[in-house]
Amino acid sequence: MKIDTNRWLYAGVGSVVMLFSGLIYAWSTIARPIAAFYPNWTSGQLSLTFTICMISFCFGGLYGGLSLKKRSAKANLITTAFLFLIGFTIASRSQTFIQLYIGYGIFCGFATGLCYTTTMATIGKYFPDKPGFISGVLLMSFGMGSFIIGKVYQALTGPGDAFRQSFVALGIILFVVMVVTSFFMRNPTSEEFKDDDPVEKKANPDVDMRDFAPKDMLKQPSFWLFAIWSILIGSAGLAFIAQASGIVLEVTPNMPAGNVSSIVGLISIFNGIGRVIMGSMYDKIGRQKTMLIIDVVFLSAILCLILAMTIKSSVILVGGFIVSGLGYGGLTPTNSAFAGDYFGRVHYPINLSIVNMTLLVSSFGGTIAGIIFDMSGSYFGSLIFMAACIAVGSIFGFVVRKPSI
Repeated sequence: MKIDTNRWLYAGVGSVVMLFSGLIYAWSTIARPIAAFYPNWTSGQLSLTFTICMISFCFGGLYGGLSLKKRSAKANLITTAFLFLIGFTIASRSQTFIQLYIGYGIFCGFATGLCYTTTMATIGKYFPDKPGFISGVLLMSFGMGSFIIGKVYQALTGPGDAFRQSFVALGIILFVVMVVTSFFMRNPTSEEFKDDDPVEKKANPDVDMRDFAPKDMLKQPSFWLFAIWSILIGSAGLAFIAQASGIVLEVTPNMPAGNVSSIVGLISIFNGIGRVIMGSMYDKIGRQKTMLIIDVVFLSAILCLILAMTIKSSVILVGGFIVSGLGYGGLTPTNSAFAGDYFGRVHYPINLSIVNMTLLVSSFGGTIAGIIFDMSGSYFGSLIFMAACIAVGSIFGFVVRKPSI
């Protein structure tokens, strides 16, 4: 294996791209001024925006994986820039939730997925020896983006329909960032990188290093068992993110908006930290143990939140948010490392996109949690739903085995 020392420069560029495209996880903060301006819109209707965003993210990611066979990473990022600008412009003019679905949900969601797959696939080629680690670093930036964007959005957004001007500003910022960074996004040349030392196999000796085409990957029981685990853990995580502000306010009804945003932001901070920790852990102890740790940590956190809601404890609430971020943070780097380790690097961009298509199902977690709240008037039932998803998911994760020849 030969790797140019400049790979850390590209890792930095990739981190910047992921940081600014992490808006998809800022929905809980972004939705609050909209909900205040349109009080007749239900929690379920607003949560559906996040669901549509995640569905579009999946299709954007799949398109990104397929397009990298014919287009450069630079071209994909420039396309992403225009999609973000169009999406936020449409969302800024929303008079109905349908317009919000189209602008934020479809355009911005698709842009994020395209950017995500392009960056993960391109930068990952510089780190064949550290697949879990580099996935964790990039995804930490992706998760941290929601905290930073959420804070910027909150600072820019006043009462009434001020969210419209904020959407325009975010669209312009993302457009500029994507265009500028596109000039620094490229694949390593053959002189910089030659994959003749599959060190991934040393870290994970149970992994078959054969390269699986997408159609062959879909025939493997290991893929489907992992996919069910990813769907259930993702459903719990996305439900938690979509309802985070509401959970805080149910435990502490009189908390100022700024404090609510800060507590919700803890999810992003520790989600990012969890991505690096769990990604590095994947490289060292393998998939099965890493998945088990994710399950235990995430389930314990949700149980803490149930306790916090029962006894109205803000201290336990904060602890639950921190640990939830750490646990759920392990999902995305595990998805990324699993796609490369178990099914090879030749078809990695498409295979990763297919693995991430599990979000098509898990994205409804936020909508389901919103509906449960609308029916009961409490987020207690939503937390029970999250805990059940994690508990059942852990069973499927435990029985995943290496793909057969």
